[in-house]
Amino acid sequence: MKVEKLVEIIGSDFYTGVPDSQLKALCNYLMATYGIDPKHHIIAANEGNCTALAAGYHLATGKVPVVYMQNSGEGNIINPVASLLNDKVYAIPVVFIVGWRGEPGIHDEPQHIYQGEVTTRLLDDMDIANFAIGKDTTDEEVEAKMAEFRTILAAGKDVAFVIRKGALTDAPKVEYKNDNTMVREEIIQHIVKASGEDPIISTTGKASRELFETRVANGQSHKYDFLTVGSMGHSSSIALGVAINKPEQRIWCVDGDGAVLMHMGSMAVMGANKPKNLIHVVINNGAHETVGGMPTVAGSIDLVKIALACGYPNAVCVDNVDDLEKELEAAKGRNELSLIEVKCSIGAREDLGRPTTTALENKQNFMKYLGELF
Repeated sequence: MKVEKLVEIIGSDFYTGVPDSQLKALCNYLMATYGIDPKHHIIAANEGNCTALAAGYHLATGKVPVVYMQNSGEGNIINPVASLLNDKVYAIPVVFIVGWRGEPGIHDEPQHIYQGEVTTRLLDDMDIANFAIGKDTTDEEVEAKMAEFRTILAAGKDVAFVIRKGALTDAPKVEYKNDNTMVREEIIQHIVKASGEDPIISTTGKASRELFETRVANGQSHKYDFLTVGSMGHSSSIALGVAINKPEQRIWCVDGDGAVLMHMGSMAVMGANKPKNLIHVVINNGAHETVGGMPTVAGSIDLVKIALACGYPNAVCVDNVDDLEKELEAAKGRNELSLIEVKCSIGAREDLGRPTTTALENKQNFMKYLGELF
C-alpha cells in the first residue's frame, strides 16, 4: 500500500522511532513531510527511548503517538511496554509500526532469522494486538483493522502494524548527505593496517561488511575479527569483555555513531574500567546509513567530551587521513584506553557484499585465535 495512505489511516500527528530498511518508505515520508521536528517527528537513540517519548507525548496531549522500528528493537521496548504503557499500569495507548525482518519463508541475514520467527509472538506476549501488512493487503483491510484498533487504544492498550518486505510503496526521494570527506571503507582499511594482527570487534551494518571485504582484498584471514552482525550498540561492551580477559593483547573496537547512541551507558562502564589495551574507534557519519541514511543526533554532539567525561583517559576527533593515521599510531603506543572519533561521509559501494562465513564460523574462528594469544 502507499505509505501516505497508511499514515492517513492511522491519523496520528506524532512519530518517533529508530529507522529500518523495511520501513524506508515510511522513514522517507516522515523526513520529507516533517524532517526532524520535535512536535511531529523525532529519531530516537533506541526503541525504549522512542516508547518513553511516545508516553510523554500522550501525557501532554491525550493523543495517540506512533513508534516505528525494526523488529530487532522489540527487546528494547519490553520493559517500557510492560511497566509503563500496559493497561495494568498507566494505560498509555501507542501504535507501533514494526518492520518484519527475517519473516519465516523470506531469505534474510542470520541475525534476523530467530527474531523474525518470534516477532508476532513477542507482540502477543506483550498483549499488543497486531496485524501484518503485505504487498497484497488492501487499503480497506487496513482501514477495517484500524477501526478495531481504535477501540483497543481507547481502552489504554497498544497495537502494532507489522510491515512485510515490500509492503509500503511510493516513498518520496530524500537525499541524505553531510560535508565530511572521508569514506568509511577507506577508514576501515587504515584501521586494519594499523591493527596488524590485533583482534577487532566491529559493529553491526556496513562497517562489518566492509571489514570482511577488506580482509578478502588483503588476502587476510577473517580470524582476527568478530563481526557483531546483530545486537546494535553492544560491540563496545563485547570488546570490553574481551579486553578485560586478554589484558596483554591490544583489542580494537570499530563502532558507529548510531550504535554508540543506542546504548551510550556502555561508554560510562568502559571509562570506569579503563582497559589499557582497548582502542575504541567511532566512525561518525551522523546517519543510520545501513538502513537508509536517516540522521542521528551524533552530528551535533561532542563525542570526545562525552568520552572524557565518562573517564576515557584519551579521546580525539579526526576528519582527515593524515590525522587518522597519526592518532591510530598514537593510540597503539600509549597503553591506555583511547577513543578516536572519525568524521565520515555517507555512502558505500553499490556492490558491497556480505560475509560469506556463518556467524557460528566467525565466533569459532575468532575464539580459536584469541586462545592462541597470550
